[in-house]
Amino acid sequence: MWIGTLFALVAGLVWGLVFIAPVLLPEYPAALLSFARYLAFGLIALPLGWLDRTNLRQLTAADWKDALKLALVGNVVYYCCLASAIQLAGGPLPTVIIGTLPVVIALCSNRRNARRDGRLPWQRLGPSLLLILAGIGLVNRAELALLTESGQLDLANYALGAVLAVFGVACWTWYPLRNADWLRAHPDRNPRTWATAQGLATLPLALIGYAGFWLWNAASGSAFAMPFGPRAQAFVGTMFAIGLLASWIGTLCWNEASQRLPTALVGQLIVFETLAALAYALMLRGTAPDRGTLVGVGLLVAGVLWALQGGGLRPEPEGVQGHA
Repeated sequence: MWIGTLFALVAGLVWGLVFIAPVLLPEYPAALLSFARYLAFGLIALPLGWLDRTNLRQLTAADWKDALKLALVGNVVYYCCLASAIQLAGGPLPTVIIGTLPVVIALCSNRRNARRDGRLPWQRLGPSLLLILAGIGLVNRAELALLTESGQLDLANYALGAVLAVFGVACWTWYPLRNADWLRAHPDRNPRTWATAQGLATLPLALIGYAGFWLWNAASGSAFAMPFGPRAQAFVGTMFAIGLLASWIGTLCWNEASQRLPTALVGQLIVFETLAALAYALMLRGTAPDRGTLVGVGLLVAGVLWALQGGGLRPEPEGVQGHA
């Protein structure tokens, strides 16, 4: 349990980096950021795949098809939605919407995977979910108020950013459920191999997307300087950093956690990503969190501790829960 939780924590710390990339590179289109990040991930996966080629050969055609689906929905489409939402609506709103993932995933997985994992009793699961949801709301309340008071609120962009963030939640609710399905169905497979396989499956998607964006950029007469934009060194360095840290190491750690913990529980641990994203944003801004933010963080941490220690870690078999 604790090893699985530690892996989820590391995944959250590195995944938090993806929220600040659109802020560091605001002049870069969100689609280009998404394709470049996963192009870097795929290129990093090539030598790793060669080193792990023995295990990769054991994957079937059906396994590679699953890896391709996961790469498309959970990587390329999700991050394109997230980066677009952050650039359109600013950081706070997408963060609070994406931050509902722990609750959404736990609610979806507690019924969907009940036969396989057992069902976490709602009377134990509910308090931790409510604490996490309340914490997310408090963390973002001050941020949303600051955006409104500064006069930077564009209602049209704000609404579109919200829609894209909701679509991102849908993508990343589907991804961990399907990813956990594969990992729990293949307990003999190495989570590292599965992370590398997803990177390799992402590479052709990212190449096609990057080339397509380049062609569209040229055809539309855009002044944006392809292939690496106006700040090539910063762009390439940032993409490879999050490609290695957030994409490969983050996926590896999440796979390790997903193979050890019930999906309803590991879904709640995505809250580590929200906490990390908030910490990185405050460090970039050079400001200390206000009282509301601190209380919200406290509630988030309390929710995670409740989930880990509140007895919900022993799922009841589907038949037992059905008669309760």
